[in-house]
Amino acid sequence: MKKIKLLQQVAQEGVVAVLRGESPDEVIEMANQCIAGGIKVIEITMTVPFALKAIEKLAMSYSSDTKDPSKFAIIGVGTALDPETARAAILSGAEFVVGPSLNPATVTLCNRYRVPVMPGCMTIKEIQEALELGVDIVKLFPGNLYSPAMIKAIKGPVPQANIMPTGGVSLDNLGDWIKAGAVAVGIGSDLTSEAVKSGNYDLIASRAGQYIEAYRSAKNAG
Repeated sequence: MKKIKLLQQVAQEGVVAVLRGESPDEVIEMANQCIAGGIKVIEITMTVPFALKAIEKLAMSYSSDTKDPSKFAIIGVGTALDPETARAAILSGAEFVVGPSLNPATVTLCNRYRVPVMPGCMTIKEIQEALELGVDIVKLFPGNLYSPAMIKAIKGPVPQANIMPTGGVSLDNLGDWIKAGAVAVGIGSDLTSEAVKSGNYDLIASRAGQYIEAYRSAKNAG
């Protein structure tokens, strides 16, 4: 039942912060700022050096089960290329797994342990294969190669697919993606680039708040 609850929480929160950095400490600070700003679903990519350390520390600080709002967050792993990486991240506390592509063995591993898995797909064929493997949320990636109209095109033949665009989602088009039927959106460098350049990581919390406001406005409008 926990998997179902996590999927519902991800869909309810609607915005996933995709975090990359130069060290575990940097992405932990990014995550803390995102959570403070209102983004409660955090994806730590495996391209971060010693990413598992960051996932472990964040998973010890936050939980999807807590009743304390200040401690609520869902910590997951991104750029999981294979089942070995996914399992290591799960053992470190990751509650969901995201990959840039569809790797059947990774999906099987995550299904075995009842952990939500969100593989990257670009075509109807890949999306169909993901659904047949038991994937609940498909990551449309790279999202910047498409417009929000792509979701309508996908949902023509496969209306049952839950689509999460990642890459190229911005404050300007987030509303269009949600109105088009996206179950959630993934936000990457637009959240953190200005903070990294300036060294002022408080800017991430402010940016996160803008994304949450945009998401809620789009949902309310729908």
